[in-house]
Amino acid sequence: MTSPAIRLNVPLLRLIGVHICINGCMAGIRMAAPLLALRQGFSAAAVGMLLALFALAPLFLSLPAGRYADRHGLKRPSLIYMALAAVGAALAAIWPTFPVLCVAALLSGGATGAAVVTLQRHAGRMADDPLRLKQVFGWLAIAPSIANFLGPFVAGLMIDNAGFRASFAVMGVMALLSWPFVRNSTDSPAEQPAKEGERGSSWELLASPRMRVLLLLNWVLSSCWDVHTFVVPILGHERGISASLIGTILGAFAAAATVVRAFLPLVAARLQEWAVITSAMVAAAALYAAYPLQDSAFGMGICSVLLGLSLGTVQPMVMSTLHQITPPHRQGEALGLRMMSINVSSILMPMVFGTVGATIGVSSVFWAVSAMVAAGTRGAVKLKTWR
Repeated sequence: MTSPAIRLNVPLLRLIGVHICINGCMAGIRMAAPLLALRQGFSAAAVGMLLALFALAPLFLSLPAGRYADRHGLKRPSLIYMALAAVGAALAAIWPTFPVLCVAALLSGGATGAAVVTLQRHAGRMADDPLRLKQVFGWLAIAPSIANFLGPFVAGLMIDNAGFRASFAVMGVMALLSWPFVRNSTDSPAEQPAKEGERGSSWELLASPRMRVLLLLNWVLSSCWDVHTFVVPILGHERGISASLIGTILGAFAAAATVVRAFLPLVAARLQEWAVITSAMVAAAALYAAYPLQDSAFGMGICSVLLGLSLGTVQPMVMSTLHQITPPHRQGEALGLRMMSINVSSILMPMVFGTVGATIGVSSVFWAVSAMVAAGTRGAVKLKTWR
């Protein structure tokens, strides 16, 4: 018998609320801190280092956070990460100097990455079959899109009307608002290994061919997001497109990804993880190949929307597959490994492809990504055998 659909019930709404508050705090600080640094006269290189710190902390914290969630569930970890994000925002509000902004970036970035791992682990325990997993992670995937709009929007309003200190303070309050959502949540008991000493090391998880392929696919697709955000403005500048139109092109990508994620839970019963991921990779490879051939903002906008629709389907399918192939007592750890790979991509890909673009042209970056994604589709097809 087919399981009933998981709709936006109260427990799931609570998780989405926590995700929006903590992620929104980080997104607001990530917008306000570089702007303040620039107004204080710091160089673009210094601002780039500041932005990198938001992804650096999760690179080291995600795996320990996953293990901690495996042992302690949702509430205790969430309280810690909420407090860390709020402390980072408070420090920036009290001492808005560049070194303190760097500390705020580390604290808010690390807290958000760790909280996301914890929330995703808990969300997986709300589902007991592949259909429900796809539905749960489809709903949860909407939260970052809302947070990435809400945080910068509120931070910008506060900067314009009350200054940077007030903006950082409000971001701290936003992080604290996550606690009412999680306080009344039912905390699932920690899973224990079936046998003593069975937990093992992270290398044992990576020894699984299925885990290695899934993490590799996740890394390739995450790189697509990072490269799009980084390279499209450069291509638009080469084409003589205005800043406002470039912003609209990037916004269209995010809006398309949000829209498709909102529809995923409604059609999850008709979707198979391997087919969705494979289709998304084929579409992404074709769209990245076509991007440099566009001379107008309209053509780039069409590519952006189609790419957002394609890549927006991937995360819920990856999360569903990961939960199916990982032992229950190590799912938090596996999610930590996934988060680490995403942050490696966020740190390295702009530098790597920036160097490639400067050396042989920005069009070559799109074609290199297209080739990389096309090469990865073979691994995506293998997911069919894991159902």
